[in-house]
Amino acid sequence: MIKLKIYDPKTMSIPEVQRLLQGGIGPRPIALVSTLAADGTPNLSPFSFYNVFGANPPVVAFSPSRRGKDGTLKDTYNNLVETGECVISAVTYDMVEQVSLASVEFSPEEDEFIRSGLTKVESDLVRPYGVKESPYRMECKLLKMESFGEGGASANIAICEVVRFHVAEDILTNSLIDPHKIDLVARMGGDFYCRASGDAVFEVAKPVGKNCLGYDNLPAFMLSSTVYTGNDLGAFANSESIPSDGELTGVIEELLTGHPEESVLTVGFLQRAFRRNSLADVVQALYLSDEFNKLTTAKRKSFFEKAASLALKLKNLKVAWALALKVGKI
Repeated sequence: MIKLKIYDPKTMSIPEVQRLLQGGIGPRPIALVSTLAADGTPNLSPFSFYNVFGANPPVVAFSPSRRGKDGTLKDTYNNLVETGECVISAVTYDMVEQVSLASVEFSPEEDEFIRSGLTKVESDLVRPYGVKESPYRMECKLLKMESFGEGGASANIAICEVVRFHVAEDILTNSLIDPHKIDLVARMGGDFYCRASGDAVFEVAKPVGKNCLGYDNLPAFMLSSTVYTGNDLGAFANSESIPSDGELTGVIEELLTGHPEESVLTVGFLQRAFRRNSLADVVQALYLSDEFNKLTTAKRKSFFEKAASLALKLKNLKVAWALALKVGKI
């Protein structure tokens, strides 16, 4: 059971509230926002209180909040309110140190492009520059600036419409942006960042457009399991129905072909197979091992549930269902 500590923001200092927000809300995408002052001086600054809010029209928003130390307004806020335009560039792993440098509080007359070593690139429909090193940028017009207070760290929310996208061709796979190719980074609490590529990226099938079984319609013996996680049960519940025996015909048998000698199929073999994430070896030990069949009913059920969980991890839903439903017959 999770033990929760309760905080009342009204009794906390602003830095304490800020740390709780930044630590608990993340990873947060980073908007590298370029604006121009009225005299044409470029400004470049990253903001991680940022996201997308609609596609028709395309609307994004970020928060150039007031400075925490004295409540003054940032250059990005002043420029955006005065000119109504900005360019938002995505932040990739290869540019994260330069972007961090752009977050330094330089004086208004200084050019963060020069100080950070990032390269200006002309925009098509707005005056502010884009960042050449970024593979994805949006030219934006300010729709509205909403303010929530005048004290230190008070929020200002810049709501912007995207009027043009610029997307590097080499980050696309089948006309879609590939997370492994764009290699974005995001902010966490403190000085921590997150890299949104490689093993950090995974897929979850969307239940949109289909009738899902639902958590409440799973068999009682599955819901009472001490092995399955909420993620496991959620994956089962995302199925349209509990598969029939006919639908699962041959699913397990296919994994039993070419099995090792029966003398090898010990409980130790089974445990090593789990450590290797070898689903075929796990299934062979579960179904063919005499030693396994001598275990208690509770132990055998637990191993079948562990095997079903492994099958889910390996994205083999049919095998997962076959193993899970076997528990109800033991």
